Amino acid sequence: MAVINAADVARLRKVTLAGMMDCKKALEEAEGNFDKAIEIIRKKGQAVANKRADRDATEGIVIAKTNGKLGIMTVLNSETDFVAKNADFAGLAGKIADIALQNNPINLEALLTMPLEGTTVAEKVVEFVGIIGEKLELSYYEKVEAEHVQVYIHPGSRLATVVGFSKAGIDEQVYKDVAMQVAAMNPVAVDKDSVPENVIAQEIEIGREQARRDGKSEDMLDKIAQGKLAKFFKESTLLNQEFVKDNKITIKQYLQSAHKDLTVTAFKRFTLNL
Repeated sequence: MAVINAADVARLRKVTLAGMMDCKKALEEAEGNFDKAIEIIRKKGQAVANKRADRDATEGIVIAKTNGKLGIMTVLNSETDFVAKNADFAGLAGKIADIALQNNPINLEALLTMPLEGTTVAEKVVEFVGIIGEKLELSYYEKVEAEHVQVYIHPGSRLATVVGFSKAGIDEQVYKDVAMQVAAMNPVAVDKDSVPENVIAQEIEIGREQARRDGKSEDMLDKIAQGKLAKFFKESTLLNQEFVKDNKITIKQYLQSAHKDLTVTAFKRFTLNL
């Protein structure tokens, strides 16, 4: 039997982040072969992942990063909040976000195939399942590209936003204010023209039904529904919302006070259960 020393165990621990005893057992099983020991740890992760596949992974960490013109957001889920606060788990989430920012993958599926420490992102997540003992899942990845991209991560890393702007070089506080507005007010779209048709149709129908329940006559229902739709656009589209720091102006007016051509081109927002 190969002699397993503490230095080998520590080295395997550094590479895989598995527990010391798991590393020792893997090296013993691999008869001292380092690469084989890594593979044993990865297979353990797959075995644990298969056992926990039907579990719910609704906790986790939301990360948003930008290089100025590209902003990305990733969500790595765990089963418990305890694991979500684990430093190794957070480190993995950060590495995945860095890969997304550096490589600008087209979608989540592409991100999962990106290389990470001798394997792929998807396989590394499975490997960590064996280390941590919970179901983990990279469940979300989105990006925004614009002249300037601002990100905001709410304390606790359970809520984040990524916002694209039409112009760079504006006061940084303006960008930050709007990114925080998206976090606080959860708009459904940038402006009324970008609200999906099915959402508009749903809001009109809700308005009609509310008016009907209030006893309004049938010939008044459409007019009332349109009025409620206008209120919905004002409250739920970013540019038309009241600015949370000054409710006398809208976000559109706030942006134009910084520069007449400044607007928001796109945004993404994600929140875990709060």
